[in-house]
Amino acid sequence: MEYALKGTEFIELIRLLKVLRIAESGGQAKLMVEDGEVKRNGEVEHRKRAKIRAGEVIEIFGEQIKITE
Repeated sequence: MEYALKGTEFIELIRLLKVLRIAESGGQAKLMVEDGEVKRNGEVEHRKRAKIRAGEVIEIFGEQIKITE
């Protein structure tokens, strides 16, 4: 799966999960991050508002999301 930033510098992690409909709500997205279910470039990411930029790879539930410009 890919997500294009479309001219923006970054997207916050919980917003990305909501936009891609991986999480149904902000609360659910926060829990996913807090529970260590989200990896950023192979490392577990615990910061809910981490700034995700082009070139990064997010992994959740075994699925990878490649971030593009």
